[in-house]
Amino acid sequence: MKSSAILNLFAASALAFAGCRGLSAPGEKQARDDSAAVTKKYRPAHPATPLPPLTSDSSLSNFVAFALLNSPAVEAAFYDWRASVENITVARSLPDPQLTFQAYIQDALTSLMPGIAWNFPGPGKLKARAGVAVAESQGKYFAFQSAALQAAFNLKRAYYELGLLNEQIHFKRESLSLIESQERAVRAQNESGQARLADLLRAQGRRDSMQTTLASLEDSRHPLLANFKAALGLTPAQPDPPEPARFEMSGETVDADEMLRAAFAHNPQLKAMEAAVRAAEAGIAVAYKERVPNFNASLMAEVYSPPFYWPQAGMSLPVWRDKLAAEAAQAQADNLAAQSRLKSAQIDLAVNFAEKLFEYRETRRNLDLIDSRLLPQARQSLGMVQAGYRAGMMDFSSLTEAGQAVLDLELQAAEARAAREIALADLSLIVAGAPPAGAPLLSKNSRP
Repeated sequence: MKSSAILNLFAASALAFAGCRGLSAPGEKQARDDSAAVTKKYRPAHPATPLPPLTSDSSLSNFVAFALLNSPAVEAAFYDWRASVENITVARSLPDPQLTFQAYIQDALTSLMPGIAWNFPGPGKLKARAGVAVAESQGKYFAFQSAALQAAFNLKRAYYELGLLNEQIHFKRESLSLIESQERAVRAQNESGQARLADLLRAQGRRDSMQTTLASLEDSRHPLLANFKAALGLTPAQPDPPEPARFEMSGETVDADEMLRAAFAHNPQLKAMEAAVRAAEAGIAVAYKERVPNFNASLMAEVYSPPFYWPQAGMSLPVWRDKLAAEAAQAQADNLAAQSRLKSAQIDLAVNFAEKLFEYRETRRNLDLIDSRLLPQARQSLGMVQAGYRAGMMDFSSLTEAGQAVLDLELQAAEARAAREIALADLSLIVAGAPPAGAPLLSKNSRP
């Protein structure tokens, strides 16, 4: 009767321990709240978030939203972050208690002692390990943020490259039309003896060259469309996305000093490295806590001779001083390496920002020059040539050359606009101060 009571007691203890919960570590609740907030926007209840419908008339923001929600790289980074949040609980939890059994057998079973054993890490060890896990989780969030911003940038680059191709094809077709008109005029003059054969051959060579250029541009549409499809997170087996009927240009201006300050304040790669430094600093605390002994305790009950109990206790002896010193030195070296990587990244960011800002300013200057001076002058010159041609004072070749000059400048303006938008997207990627609308990210006030 007594033995069955003891067995029931241990069974009840096992059931009780099965429902135990540990104490939250500092930062754990915030990490879970942040994870839940992003999950509601990005992967509510784990099914994929409905993607916005895309048509040829969809805005750039719709294409960006589609890319953010459908990107496999963003999804992988999201689940890496989710896993790191769960690891905080794992790191701060006590080891599982153990059910033990001990028996003495001679000719027969003379003693049977079931028991329960606990292992307790030394004071402060679990808190220190949780500190490392919290910092690593923050770094994983910023990796997720960086993946989202990179996906938005990739989409914008593909979007503007495709838009530029359409502009190039349009202006090259206009140029081909002019060259063909000139070639027909020269041929007619050659037949009437007013133009040399060399002039006709030169005009035909320009026509053939332009036809080849146009064919190459048309052929380049396939890789650009494939890149656009990939930026939307679509696999080759999925249907092709609709090609935008029009391409939006922002035309915004930037404040260089303010953008640089924002870059150092919000760049996710820097934030991830700062989190790595915090993780390394927490790792130093973990290394020094290894000098603290771990403890264990157990209690066994004799089934055959109750109520007879066997309490036991023990602790580890951290006697290997060279090992403890090596662990502390390794943690210190990891911390110094993390700090050095952060400084290196800050330097690289400043250089990269300066380069992208120069590209933006250069393309903006070129665009202003073309729009404000060169194009008006070329159009004015074309008007004068057209008037002279109608009056019989200009030949057809001068007319086509003037028209070609206008088309070339319009093409250069289109290329400058596309380059400006890509440079702006690149700067936005560096700064990360204003994520795209609908991005599944935390607000600035709630970021880790």
